[in-house]
Amino acid sequence: MATQDNGFSENRFYERLLQECYDSYDEELEMELDDSRFGGEQPSDPDKKAWRKYYFRELLRLQGELVKLQEWVTRTGHRMVIIFEGRDAAGKGGVIKRITQRLNPRTCRVAALPAPNDRERTQWYFQRYIAHLPAAGEIVLFDRSWYNRAGVERVMGFCNEEEVEEFFRSVPEFEKMLTRSGIQIVKYWFSITDEEQELRFLSRIHDPLKQWKLSPMDLESRRLWEDYTEAKEIMLARTHIAEAPWWVVQGVDKKKARLNCISHLLRQVPYEDAEEKKIDLPPRERNEDYRRSPVPENMIVPEVY
Repeated sequence: MATQDNGFSENRFYERLLQECYDSYDEELEMELDDSRFGGEQPSDPDKKAWRKYYFRELLRLQGELVKLQEWVTRTGHRMVIIFEGRDAAGKGGVIKRITQRLNPRTCRVAALPAPNDRERTQWYFQRYIAHLPAAGEIVLFDRSWYNRAGVERVMGFCNEEEVEEFFRSVPEFEKMLTRSGIQIVKYWFSITDEEQELRFLSRIHDPLKQWKLSPMDLESRRLWEDYTEAKEIMLARTHIAEAPWWVVQGVDKKKARLNCISHLLRQVPYEDAEEKKIDLPPRERNEDYRRSPVPENMIVPEVY
């Protein structure tokens, strides 16, 4: 039986490669199981089992296309901003996780800014977001963005109507300026129903692993559902411009929302598949006088599992 340079037999070598693939896919299963622990899904239902199988197959295919998109962005120096907005618990985070899961974090990163500090509140409103804009060959996903002013800040009274009106005057020009400079902007609004948000909030309340996702402001947003609806409608009407249009993702079904959003995103970029490069793993250099020093026992993590 043939033996690889790394000491594995050929069969054992391919078994290890296969196991590495399974481990990678398990990461997706872990996220999906986390999403559905309190979702009432019945794995014995043949239709749900078939849909779940189809979902994973499509997700893997779309993530493969995202890798090609990232390679094209890096190769061409394209700059891209993707904005994710929507109500609390609308599913933005889940989509962002699936988009970034297989991409290089050095070229595709997430900007999720906290509430502004005292100094930032005195700056030009867009100033703190500018620092997170992409350089050549980068993709930045904004998990909430400058549109906070038209939504949560307006509804919760963190700004006055004069500041809101100035935002609406400025943001179209701001985004046109970015697109003229070569930055592509794609904006998504995730839409869910009143009933679906209530269900997801209750799920978080009763799930100790998800309670951290609930803030006092999230709970207040539930009470102010109609105010948020009015603010959203005004925002979409006043900031939907040709250079950076809004796209609405129907988010009640999380799995469909993820696939639909990623599929749509891929169609917004004229990426091309690069010519596949042959990669050869160089042999390891071995020196006869090399001796590996033992690791002290008190430094080793106990193997509980």
